[in-house]
Amino acid sequence: MPVSSVAASIESDDIDPAYAFHRGGKLEVASAVPLRGRDDLSLAYTPGVARVCTAIAEQPDLVHDYTWKSRTVAVVTDGTAVLGLGDIGPEAALPVMEGKALLFKKFGGVDAVPICLACTDVDELVETVVRLAPAFGGINLEDISAPRCFEVERRLRDRLDIPVFHDDQHGTAIVVLAALTNALELTGRKPIDARVVISGAGAAGVAVAEILLASGIEDIVVTDRGGAIHLNRTDLSPVKRVLAETTNPEGRSGSLADVLAGADIFIGVSGGEVAEEAIAAMAADSIVFALANPTPEVHPDIAARHAAVVATGRSDYPNQINNVLAFPGVFRGALDVRARQISEGMKLAAANALAELVGEDLAPDRIIPSPFDAQVVPSVATAVAETARREGLARR
Repeated sequence: MPVSSVAASIESDDIDPAYAFHRGGKLEVASAVPLRGRDDLSLAYTPGVARVCTAIAEQPDLVHDYTWKSRTVAVVTDGTAVLGLGDIGPEAALPVMEGKALLFKKFGGVDAVPICLACTDVDELVETVVRLAPAFGGINLEDISAPRCFEVERRLRDRLDIPVFHDDQHGTAIVVLAALTNALELTGRKPIDARVVISGAGAAGVAVAEILLASGIEDIVVTDRGGAIHLNRTDLSPVKRVLAETTNPEGRSGSLADVLAGADIFIGVSGGEVAEEAIAAMAADSIVFALANPTPEVHPDIAARHAAVVATGRSDYPNQINNVLAFPGVFRGALDVRARQISEGMKLAAANALAELVGEDLAPDRIIPSPFDAQVVPSVATAVAETARREGLARR
């Protein structure tokens, strides 16, 4: 939108309802206890608070019982990969982080604080989050550009004893696996027999490939701007080199269109464009997940001419692959048992729980539940909590 149009909309909120909706921000701090007079004040602050502070100092685990830590997540970004807008900086990222916090509270009953950091160096990001972490029960990393996001998450997981979850990676992967599980059932395919092509080797593409491998799908080809990722390419980053070692068992090469020929499943997380001819060349009863937002890699109406099941990231078409189906329940479950981390097993359990919720309503236009289904968060949270306990990652 031109600067003049933006200015006009800001001056008159009724021109664009998005501005009116966001004016003043989407969050506020509210008291969880009464403050009616001197007695309440003496408990909320001095001298009563000192007794609680002393107890926590003597028994640190009590911080979960007597502060907000057990129900609060930090939503952390550096503003370098915001939605499809790219590197727009921490201030411009704040509306998205506020929105994320709003979804945490609305769907999962989890309090969340948006934290937009004015640094992009990996060392600085990690050190800053480590110093902030004592006040939170979990860290949700958001909109940090690849490949730095992989290193930031890995190092924070190593240094912190609370869940660290990069939603752009793992939230997307969980929901994709849930939807794909049901799409495979609809089309009569077994995971071991399915051939998958993933367009995009960024945060989402890498995580989707990893969770599909963990679920039992073996024939996966990931593509980037250079085409199929395989071991003979000499231009691969360390992350893509690992992808080359763990995927593409047949060593396929060529463009995205080349490797799509005969493939059963297309998963787009790149924002590129796929020609109708490439979709038409896929296997019969193919599955197309074109997830780029707001413009899918292939328009869903076009994909539907050739595919048996179509999903997008959009809310105006069936089968929306939306991370809000995952992260509120994942953190709710992890916080409920005071988990030390979110494991691969916990992510798989979340995906299975989501897939099972569809049940007898399974149909080509309903392979995933609605975010407003009241059973989503409890089902995902229970599955995550039970898995954390079984894997020895729970503290209660």
